[in-house]
Amino acid sequence: MNEKTKPNILLITADQWRYDCLSCAGHPVVHTPYLDQLALNGTRWNCAYSAAPTCIPARASLYTGLRPRSHGFVGFDHSQPWPYKTTIASVFSEAGYQTQAIGKMHVFPERSKMGFESVTLHSSGGIVKGAQQRGQAADSVDDYGPWLREQLGRNATQDEHGVDTNSTIGRPWDKPEHTHYTNFVSSETVNFLHDRDQARPFFLYMSFNAPHPPLDPPDWAFEMYRNRQMPEPPVGDWVERVYGPLFQPYHHAPNHAVLDEHVLQLARAGYYGHMTHIDHQINRVLHELSKVNQLENTIVLFTSDHGDMMGDHNCFRKGVPYEGSTHVPLIMMGPGIAKGEQREQLVELSDIMPTLLEAAGIDVPSCVDGKSFLRDGRIHQDIHGEHVLWSAGSFQWMTDGREKYIWMSKDGTEQLFNLEEDPQEMRDLAADSSRQERVAFWRRRLTETMCDFEEGFVEDGKLIPGRPVKILLNCLTKSKSAT
Repeated sequence: MNEKTKPNILLITADQWRYDCLSCAGHPVVHTPYLDQLALNGTRWNCAYSAAPTCIPARASLYTGLRPRSHGFVGFDHSQPWPYKTTIASVFSEAGYQTQAIGKMHVFPERSKMGFESVTLHSSGGIVKGAQQRGQAADSVDDYGPWLREQLGRNATQDEHGVDTNSTIGRPWDKPEHTHYTNFVSSETVNFLHDRDQARPFFLYMSFNAPHPPLDPPDWAFEMYRNRQMPEPPVGDWVERVYGPLFQPYHHAPNHAVLDEHVLQLARAGYYGHMTHIDHQINRVLHELSKVNQLENTIVLFTSDHGDMMGDHNCFRKGVPYEGSTHVPLIMMGPGIAKGEQREQLVELSDIMPTLLEAAGIDVPSCVDGKSFLRDGRIHQDIHGEHVLWSAGSFQWMTDGREKYIWMSKDGTEQLFNLEEDPQEMRDLAADSSRQERVAFWRRRLTETMCDFEEGFVEDGKLIPGRPVKILLNCLTKSKSAT
């Protein structure tokens, strides 16, 4: 494949977009007409997962093609430098592509380019505040702030409306729509498409912070959902037993809570409003690709780093092993991609790097764990996921897309769900006498998977609860990708 025939690559991520929030996936409320069109003109993978479902470990997998046990993040820590030398961007750069990232990176140090030739950052409020606490100026880690002030002609900030990152408070954006941080990402992307090096193909990473809170989409998008009738969030028969003591009903950013009905309605209006707004901005970028005569030669992949529980099982945010948190959307369109197909292949974020490299005709580095899902048939028998979170210690889970087994390292709690019969995970089958064979099967699979984990979760062939856990593994500073 010569330079003139190599396809462009547009990788689009939205932060915290759960798998079922597409109207083409049958969601009863959210409206995503342009992503639906992307799926109609391409292929949608229905069984895509984030193996460590918070921003940092998920993005480490996305950028490096490594699973959490290889890249070293099994929890959220924004103070650890990223040592990775071999990344999706570095490989595309070495292959002659012009590489550009626009939007949220969530790496440390924040200006690390991760192999991209150029990066235009929109850092979330939490990242900016963290930098300020270390004595850095906000503009040193964020390009959106200066742009916003230039647009408004005053000393404006993204968070001057007072709503925090991770908050469940939903309200409309308090400034003109064109100044929204979602529009910033798409506007900078449009600029790149006009200013790029036309002698080279491009690898462009467009990364939206939304629908991650703050839940503040433009007014029109918020109003679409403010008074919509919405189904009650599913609450499983196991929730009180497993999570009852962790309820935080008066916290503005709870992990577990039963929110006031009105507060939950507004939170969901903000969340869904962000999605429709992003959907429109993605269409804006695709139109621009068409205007510069590059749409037909561009592979577009849309996904998310993880989901959001958004009240399912009285949970909010992410990090837990349930479908709302771990299951992500994945749509791919472009030359060589089948149109109008849906696939049930089990895939995870580490598979995106080898998939896009294969689509571009570029050799996949041997250090990569992931597998290309352009091939027919199952590429994974099952996947293992994990995350250190709260007082539960480490969540360890496995799924083949049909069943899911969960083990909590703090006290050895087990859960089993039949995802085919019970996709909302309402019924925990771990104690069902008729399912003990399946529980034993998955317990063996997890034991085999974790037999050499540095935490010592397995001893003499048995799962051992109560082991100390940590967010960063020893392999982080000697990552396979660091050489």
